[in-house]
Amino acid sequence: MHAHRAADTSPQGPRLHAAYNCRMSFSTITALSPLDGRYAAKLAYLRPLMSEQGFMHRRVQVEVAWFIALSDAGFAEFKPLTQGARKYLLGLVQNFSEADAVAIKEIEKVTNHDVKAVEYWIKSRFEARPELLAASEFVHFACTSEDINNTSHALQLKAAREQVILPGLDKLISKLREMAHAHADVAMLSRTHGQTASPTTVGKEIANVVVRLVNARERIAGIKLMAKMNGAVGNYNAHLSAWPDFDWEAFSRAVVENPEPNAETGLRPWGLGLTFQPYSIQIEPHDYMAELFDAVARTNTILIDWSRDVWGYVSLGFFKQRLKAGEIGSSTMPHKVNPIDFENAEGNLGLSNALLRHLSEKLPVSRWQRDLTDSTVLRNMGVALGYAVLAWTSLGVGLNKLEINPEALADDLDASWEVLAEPIQTVMRRYGVQGAYEKLKEVTRGKSVTAEALHGLIRSLEIPEAEKTRLLAMTPASYVGKAADLARRV
Repeated sequence: MHAHRAADTSPQGPRLHAAYNCRMSFSTITALSPLDGRYAAKLAYLRPLMSEQGFMHRRVQVEVAWFIALSDAGFAEFKPLTQGARKYLLGLVQNFSEADAVAIKEIEKVTNHDVKAVEYWIKSRFEARPELLAASEFVHFACTSEDINNTSHALQLKAAREQVILPGLDKLISKLREMAHAHADVAMLSRTHGQTASPTTVGKEIANVVVRLVNARERIAGIKLMAKMNGAVGNYNAHLSAWPDFDWEAFSRAVVENPEPNAETGLRPWGLGLTFQPYSIQIEPHDYMAELFDAVARTNTILIDWSRDVWGYVSLGFFKQRLKAGEIGSSTMPHKVNPIDFENAEGNLGLSNALLRHLSEKLPVSRWQRDLTDSTVLRNMGVALGYAVLAWTSLGVGLNKLEINPEALADDLDASWEVLAEPIQTVMRRYGVQGAYEKLKEVTRGKSVTAEALHGLIRSLEIPEAEKTRLLAMTPASYVGKAADLARRV
């Protein structure tokens, strides 16, 4: 923006455009997205992986991997690189910094092409290195931009999944499993359709969520991250024009699927650790991305369900929330301790799902051999995942504040003796008492039922005395079936 502008003659007047008449320094408080503003600190682990800098980093990695692999392909025109050259190239990847990303952006101002800017930046790093300088035309050799971009996106998602997504889910699952075990025996009144129903335990209800999340995590972890390196329209046209007798498909597969180098495996072979996509147009079809984003969205949906349930349990008084010194729940009502962590989680899970579902629906669709609509959309992968990670963090904070309120749970159960109509009529049916369900329905439906009334009914039944004794000993709090065992087993 310019510090000085022509006089504002618009009907709105100069005040509306005052923000444009001064330079604003970018900071968390001027960020357009709350992910880079209010919540920036909570996404510190995701930002280096899914930001534009993270994208550039992976582009450099792919270009370097392809370059080194070409040197090992056996071409007379490109001899295998020395160990020193390989280490130097590995350093370009491992030590890629914000300053490097800025340097690439400066080149892009001239090229107006982001991938070409990466190619030129790599070549600029070959200066004063005759071995690399002599081979510089093999940087980006036979590649279309999408060969670099699609592999880079897959590497971004791989890093995000391994370093942020799965660890974040594991942390939530671990906390919920701990709670399921700790509260396995704590009886709780169920509510189906919002009405009193057969009792359960707090631990069992949490165990239900654990099982769902474990399955959801397996789906996320099991999706193969695909990449293609096959040229402008997927046929190796340019590759074969240079070396028509070379098996370019096998070569590309090796580059995509060989493991990434590290200190333990050394510098050969150099690969990307992804799954090879043999068939594509100019772009990788993005079907795996749709699967991944759908899997994360389904996980988020499970957590929306849980967030709402916990919100309700807090409202009923089943859970209390630990207070934090200095926190304020309401600007006018001093008594309030709001379940804001679960509300924040629900809101951000919804935002994440809106973006994830757009990504999964849009990305697999491309006109003919390609259009560019996927490019700008793909830049929002980090935003979609960022809202999920933010929500999971809020959930973790909220769960750590929760405390069981045994008095409220016990009072709720003790006021709901009608739930024992189910076991009484079930035992009656076992012993052939006619119209068992109907008799209990008449006694309990829509009525305030007391222990005394139920006990009177039990004593009048024509069933074995031992069964009467067992039913008379039963309370709403003891009528929980296998709930405790199921909770401890998760």
